[in-house]
Amino acid sequence: MITEDARALLETGPVCDSCLGRPFAERSFGLTNAERGRALRTTIAMEDDADFEPDEPADCWVCEGYSGTVDAIAETVVDALEDADFATYQVGSRVPPLVEENDRLLREDAGLEPDVGESFKREVNREVGRRVGAKTGTDVDFDRPDVLAIVDLAAFDPLEALESESVTGHAVDVQLNPAFVYGRYRKLERDIPQTEWPCRECGGSGTQLSDDGEEPCDYCGGSGYMYDTSVEQVVRPHVVDAMDGDEGTFHGAGREDVDARMLEEGRPFVLEVKRPKIRDPDPKTLEREINAAAEGSVEVEGLRLATYEMVERVKEHDASKRYRADVEFAEPVDEADFEAALEELTGTTVQQDTPQRVDHRRADLTRERTVYDIDGELASPTEAEVRLHGEGGLYVKELISSDDGRTEPSLAGLLETDAEVTALDVFGVEGEEEPFELEEYFLDEPRDDGEAAATDV
Repeated sequence: MITEDARALLETGPVCDSCLGRPFAERSFGLTNAERGRALRTTIAMEDDADFEPDEPADCWVCEGYSGTVDAIAETVVDALEDADFATYQVGSRVPPLVEENDRLLREDAGLEPDVGESFKREVNREVGRRVGAKTGTDVDFDRPDVLAIVDLAAFDPLEALESESVTGHAVDVQLNPAFVYGRYRKLERDIPQTEWPCRECGGSGTQLSDDGEEPCDYCGGSGYMYDTSVEQVVRPHVVDAMDGDEGTFHGAGREDVDARMLEEGRPFVLEVKRPKIRDPDPKTLEREINAAAEGSVEVEGLRLATYEMVERVKEHDASKRYRADVEFAEPVDEADFEAALEELTGTTVQQDTPQRVDHRRADLTRERTVYDIDGELASPTEAEVRLHGEGGLYVKELISSDDGRTEPSLAGLLETDAEVTALDVFGVEGEEEPFELEEYFLDEPRDDGEAAATDV
């Protein structure tokens, strides 16, 4: 009988309503543990025709008063979140080991299973959490909340908190989870890397040691970078500032070579902002600011507020790419032979060993990649323009040059002459089976101004 179990719990010593009701948390949906405990205490008093004498939290040997502090804790959490911009939250707690031990002993002394009902920690999280939600008008999210508030119960005296009806702010630690902005970028000039590229000689410090002490690095001219700017350095400051964050990380859907342009529809990217205080900047305003500051070297479009899952999608989603390459041949090429070579490459799967130009930073593997389509024209017997659509991860320069036979087949190999890509442009980066831009990955409404690259699905 439930009342017999409740009597056994009450015989262990003074037990407040919350601690009395917690072992029966799975009974009667819609009640708080305090309501369950009070109902049981009332039932026992009526059965015994005894005076109703509740035990206050301050006298409870189990929680030592903490059960009566949830209102004050919630107020402190709300105060700690005052400057944060959030739509979802989660509350966690650190419970003193002695209270956790008391919660276990309560069940043991009453002859109950040690895990019956719910734990004290879970009750605190829920009771504080629902109060925070009611006070802030936001929703709880147990998977990926905008903010996480951790309450350290050991940081305050529960009896003092009961008396003052307040809890020190030192007991609450607020974690602002990252926010994400998705978009596509175009790189309109060559020799701009996607992400910042620290100098390999000075490690990004911009200085080197000499007999006279430190002096500017000869290799980078003291800038600390191999290149003056990058797509990341163009985009990141504006997004981080707009969200009042601490720092940002750039995630791209692959990357083009430093000397290649990224044109037309652009390449998908996500800018991850750490510890943002603002989560809903205006994407169109951001676009204008970034594009104006880039002065024609880089452009972004289709900016939207995204979920954290978009980072993985941008980095892992299977995508194909479209390219245009200017090619030079070491010897004159016959037009019929050129067209025959392109026809043979169309639809073929090539074997590519890791190119020599990147083998210092990538594993030496043999990769299979498909050339979906390839065509082109000879501008002269030794010059051509080649356009191709290939599987993601296809090394285009090596498809043309053969990389000393490390790519088979190749245009150079089929024409039996050396070939070199002198200029490369990327024209499209698109999902193989579905677009990058599915609405489930966005937090804002679809844009209808004709500027966004996102596709409604």
